[in-house]
Amino acid sequence: MKDIFVTDSVKYIGTYDRSIDLFEGQYPVPNGISYNSYVIIDEKTAVMDTADKRCSDEWLANLESVLSGRKPDYMVVNHVEPDHAGSFGLFIEKYPDTAVVGNAKTFTMLENFFEKLPEFKRVVVKEGDTLSLGNHTLKFITAPMVHWPEVMVTYEESEGILFSADGFGRFGAPDSDEDWDCEARRYYFNIVGKYGMQVQSLLRKASALDIKIICPLHGPVLKEELSHYTGKYALWSSYAPEDKGVFIAYASIHGNTAKAAEKLAELIRARGEKAVVTDLARCDMSEAVEDAFRYDRIVFCASSYDGGVFLPMENFLVKLSSKTFRSRTAGIVENGSWGPTAARTIKEYLGNMKDITVAEPTVTIRSALKETDIPALEALADALCS
Repeated sequence: MKDIFVTDSVKYIGTYDRSIDLFEGQYPVPNGISYNSYVIIDEKTAVMDTADKRCSDEWLANLESVLSGRKPDYMVVNHVEPDHAGSFGLFIEKYPDTAVVGNAKTFTMLENFFEKLPEFKRVVVKEGDTLSLGNHTLKFITAPMVHWPEVMVTYEESEGILFSADGFGRFGAPDSDEDWDCEARRYYFNIVGKYGMQVQSLLRKASALDIKIICPLHGPVLKEELSHYTGKYALWSSYAPEDKGVFIAYASIHGNTAKAAEKLAELIRARGEKAVVTDLARCDMSEAVEDAFRYDRIVFCASSYDGGVFLPMENFLVKLSSKTFRSRTAGIVENGSWGPTAARTIKEYLGNMKDITVAEPTVTIRSALKETDIPALEALADALCS
């Protein structure tokens, strides 16, 4: 069992999955992912979520070890997504007398995922309901669309523990040497980022609680400087930029557009501003999405392709649109040998996003970067840095 101490009465029984390459089938996780689960030991015992079925044997062994011969009285299902409820069917088969706690949507979604569940006792809770375990009292708080409609979080009143579902999670196993801000930011914007308004609502509810420990479903248990983590979530969910700088994302076919992107970065740095450059054809796209939200300005630099824009850039724009990218100043550099179309396509995407200001001029390069193109890049750098 992983050596994570929560409190004397709250035990960690989660698992670390280091064999997975893509989380949710799309996000690279070179340092794996954790499926966190907890048990509260009191007059009554409560299990807080399960684990992905990939790790069900280990998770059930951890649970059995912590229970030390006792039977679980309650299973609290905060989130039904398979990485957290994937072992639910095996759990209820092993412990059929356990009362399962969830909201009305919880049970509908469980039935969608598990075709033949045995009959079990259901405790349906709603906003503000409580459940006493003895010395511990659980308070249930709904958090719809953070990031599924059935999500709730559970606050344990006596020790000030927030079981925060996917909130405050990060990629990487908890014992991996990862910067929380970096991997939590990538996790947030790619998974929860669309639902900033709902996250803000949950933060308002959480602000009324005396939280001493945050127990997320992914990543480390958070015990110190909690205002740092809640502050990051308040910032990220507002769609405000975190850092001052220009993020230049390029999609280049033969390397000529890449040269234009690097030249623009050079000009921006010469003006005393930070410039970060990413090759969309080769980068981890989730990192590019993260950086787009991180910085206060962005440049879309792309080749024209099949009457539109080179597909790595279109893929990037689709992802930004799906995460409700907004409130940024954007520059555009297009390349085209006979009929440039990249800028038009990029502007169509940006036109469907909120509060995007397109800096002028739009720069058009014909095939390869030339000295005659530098004044236009200079002008764009000036506009971005003014």
